[in-house]
Amino acid sequence: MNHIKTYVRHPLDRNGRLLVVEGPVPPETLSKLALHPKLDAFRRPKEQHQALIEIAELPEGRIIAVRDGDVVVGYVTFHYPDEMERWSEGGMLDLVELGAIEVADDYRSLGLGKALISAAFENGQLDNMIVFTTEYYWHWDLESSGLNVWEYREMMEKLMKSVGMVWFATDDPEICAHPANCLMVRIGKDVPLSSVEQFDRVRFRQRFMY
Repeated sequence: MNHIKTYVRHPLDRNGRLLVVEGPVPPETLSKLALHPKLDAFRRPKEQHQALIEIAELPEGRIIAVRDGDVVVGYVTFHYPDEMERWSEGGMLDLVELGAIEVADDYRSLGLGKALISAAFENGQLDNMIVFTTEYYWHWDLESSGLNVWEYREMMEKLMKSVGMVWFATDDPEICAHPANCLMVRIGKDVPLSSVEQFDRVRFRQRFMY
C-alpha cells in the first residue's frame, strides 16, 4: 500500500501569536518538541507524547501538529484501526482512522482544529484512502466547552464536513449506544469500488436488519 505523506507547513497569526501547523511530522522531530501540559484528554502528557511518536513511526501513521515555538499545542492522529475493533476486521490496507484530535485549552476557539485536519488532506495525500472517525459523546469535553451533547455533536460534524467527511450508517453497538454518537467517513477519489464494498461489509454485520 502506498502511504503518501507530503509535508505541509502553514504559519498562522492568531491574535498576534505566531503558530505553525505542520505535518506529517516525523518521529525524530516530535521527540525534540514538548507537549503542552493541557493536552491530557486521552493520557497524561508524557505518555501521550510517546504515543504520538510511536504513531508517527508507523508506515500508515501520521501526526499533524500545531505548535507554539517548540511546544505542541494541538494535534490530530491518523493510523490503522486497533486490531481489537471491528474496523480492522476487513484487513483493509486503505482504511485509516482519524483517531484523535486535541487542542490545549488556552488555544481553543482559534480555528486550529479545522487547520489541523485541512493540512492532513492537502495535496491529495489521502485520496487513495478511506478515512473514518468514530465520535462518541463520552469522549467529548462538555464541561470545558460549555456545550451540551447535541451542540458538541454539531460542532464535531461541522469540523469533519470541512474536509469532506460525511455521516455513514452502521450497526456498530458502541455507535448505536447513543444517538449523539456517529461514524463519519471520507472516501478518497482514488479508492477502488472493491474497497468501498469491503468497508460496507465491515459497517454492517447484521445486513438482514437493513
